[in-house]
Amino acid sequence: MSWLERLRSGLSKTRQQINDTAGFLGNDVRDVFTNRLETVEDLEYALIAADVGRAATEEILEDVRRSEGRNLQDALMSALTLQLEPDARRAEFRKLGFAPQASRVSVDPRGHVVMVIGVNGVGKTTTIAKLGQYYQSRGRGVMFAAGDTFRAAAGAQLGEWGQRLGVPVVQGTDGGDPAAVAFDAASARRARGTDLLFVDTAGRLHNKHNLMEELKKVRRVVDKADPGEPSEVWLVLDAVTGQNGLQQAKKFHESTPLTGVIVTKLDGTSKGGILVPIVRELGVPIKFIGVGEGAGDLQPFDSAEFVRALFDVELPRS
Repeated sequence: MSWLERLRSGLSKTRQQINDTAGFLGNDVRDVFTNRLETVEDLEYALIAADVGRAATEEILEDVRRSEGRNLQDALMSALTLQLEPDARRAEFRKLGFAPQASRVSVDPRGHVVMVIGVNGVGKTTTIAKLGQYYQSRGRGVMFAAGDTFRAAAGAQLGEWGQRLGVPVVQGTDGGDPAAVAFDAASARRARGTDLLFVDTAGRLHNKHNLMEELKKVRRVVDKADPGEPSEVWLVLDAVTGQNGLQQAKKFHESTPLTGVIVTKLDGTSKGGILVPIVRELGVPIKFIGVGEGAGDLQPFDSAEFVRALFDVELPRS
């Protein structure tokens, strides 16, 4: 099964929810907004239930309403694609009157060190391994730092991935200082001239304040070992947690400003719309999305591709 087929399959619950709740997707927009107002109400309910968010839903419906001469599904797809673009690009495309046909974000880190953060259970350590394999396959040298010393299995798990991929892993002792691991790893990366270092971090301490302070400390010591780094801070977010996950993301963003988000576990959730408020409320791009456990199930995010997969529409032929 190809990546796009897995993505379509993974989004099937979200797609079914929209189709079941909002019928007449093939009807003309004018007909729906003139004669089928109950469909508009159903569509509003379906989008909110998919975790798109109320503010974005209102904008989507307004964009759809203005799309006279198109069928409801096409107009809805364009409006959703716009919502998955950063604010400035969304305003630019809306002014031009169309949505992008392809809009894959750049996933090339601006520097050499990427801090990967997120609460325990979102698949953070496994995601780091997948990122390592992704960049390795594109000719980049990769290192890992096993900085989640508070979860005994995390270091061992990342070490196993490192052996499997042939990626050097800097590790500390269980319960040791995560910042010390990050410092050693950043120093080693700089000395070796390795292209990329991915730093795993703790996802849980005995209270949230201590967790956030620990992440700030890790960031400071990385900068001390390798000035200007980390160039990127990517948050791993579990799509299944929906709005609760978004609230967690905001807390991380306030403490350790994010440069990107990776959304995992999109397969099997009816909350695929959560990507919209992530982009709108955090103001940072979604870098990768994941729809399974395999290494190839983590891919760079493309807003137009995502929406086509959501509605099970084939890519246009070039």
